Amino acid sequence: MTAVQAERSAKGAHGGAQGRQSYYDTLRTLSQASVDQHFDAFKDIDWDNPDYAFRMDDERFILTDADEIGRHPWYKTLPKERQIAIGCYRYAQVAKVGRQFEQVLIAGVMQRLIWMEDRNPEFRYATHEVTEETHHTQMFQEAVNRLGIDVAGAPTLFKLIVPLITSAGAWFPEAFFVGILAGEEPIDHLQKSIMRAGGSHPMIDRIMQIHIAEEARHIGFAHQYLEHHVPELDPVRKQILAVLYPIIMRGLCDVIMVPSKQARRDMGIPDEVAEEIWWGSADSTKLLRDMFSDVRMLADELGLRNRVTKRIWKLMGIDGRPARFRGQPATATH
Repeated sequence: MTAVQAERSAKGAHGGAQGRQSYYDTLRTLSQASVDQHFDAFKDIDWDNPDYAFRMDDERFILTDADEIGRHPWYKTLPKERQIAIGCYRYAQVAKVGRQFEQVLIAGVMQRLIWMEDRNPEFRYATHEVTEETHHTQMFQEAVNRLGIDVAGAPTLFKLIVPLITSAGAWFPEAFFVGILAGEEPIDHLQKSIMRAGGSHPMIDRIMQIHIAEEARHIGFAHQYLEHHVPELDPVRKQILAVLYPIIMRGLCDVIMVPSKQARRDMGIPDEVAEEIWWGSADSTKLLRDMFSDVRMLADELGLRNRVTKRIWKLMGIDGRPARFRGQPATATH
């Protein structure tokens, strides 16, 4: 460690040495939680449970109002067989995109860790998280395999720029961690909504239960990481991050939440219906804003939303009041 790094380590961020110690204590708590409660994709999911079997007449695959497609009048008027087929594809598509996003997260975090100094508790917790995300990729892909549907997955453009995204883990980790939140917050919002509405197929429900439980730690770490490291940025990099923040949030949200053109064709969703679902109606634009109330709160705490950058948030369609606390219900955030 250089003298400059040692001084930076000693001073810490937002609260000096005391703030750094508090941050490190949190990381140790998260690490111990990962030891005490973690899941194995092929141990904690009973893949051969008869109730997990896939049948094309299984009405549990019909999408509910918790899903943007399921609540649209177009979907509700379809024959039951078509609703089931679209529901199967939708769950398989979300699982595959989730797998691909987790792979990007793993690669980017590893690029960050290669530069990590010794005795930094971030290394241990981040490695725990990568281990958990690896199990997530396995359970997501196993679900796709069991459903037996060849789904489109993430858009081609996203897959082409993956090397650029993952490299940011090394050269601009703060922006990369914004990207982690941009992917994790929307899928967490969707999965919690489905589970609160009564769930779906038992196999899908079990995967969501595991993902929600472990993503709570992952989202918490991303928040803590940004709270600790953004104040360390020089003014230029901090302003660049302020501009990129809402752009990254909206861009990766669309990768996670909006099916690609190929996926929409596979499901037979008309273009005009797709435009209403993502994000052309009053209900859908409210949903889009609601998903980002927590990260608006974080951006405000970090000083990343100012008079200039708030215009970008509005342009991205994700502006609004910040949450007053993490996980605040969306009833009054606008």
